[in-house]
Amino acid sequence: MNYLYGRIFLFVGLFLINVLFSYQKNHIDPAFGTTLKYQIYDFSLFLIANMLIGYGIKFVFKAVHNLTFVLLTSKGMEVIIAVLMGCLFFKEAFIRKILPVIFIMVIGVVISKMK
Repeated sequence: MNYLYGRIFLFVGLFLINVLFSYQKNHIDPAFGTTLKYQIYDFSLFLIANMLIGYGIKFVFKAVHNLTFVLLTSKGMEVIIAVLMGCLFFKEAFIRKILPVIFIMVIGVVISKMK
């Protein structure tokens, strides 16, 4: 059960962080007041996202007792979420060529972290 909660917390926290940074591109403008207002509103959401990521790592680590696996899992999620953010906020086209690239990137990270 820790593994399931941990994966959900990790995904939601990473997704929230990426949504906030991707959406931020629309709210950075020359007017200091509106940018400051957006950043103040975002502070509580960043706090929630950081807590979710921290507890997600804690719960997955409790389940598998291998920090390398936990961090690799979070990096894999991060890559997939980054592709989703590109499609949602930056109007990038999701093509079939992206899937093998994601797979190669994840395999590369796994191989680089092996002992």
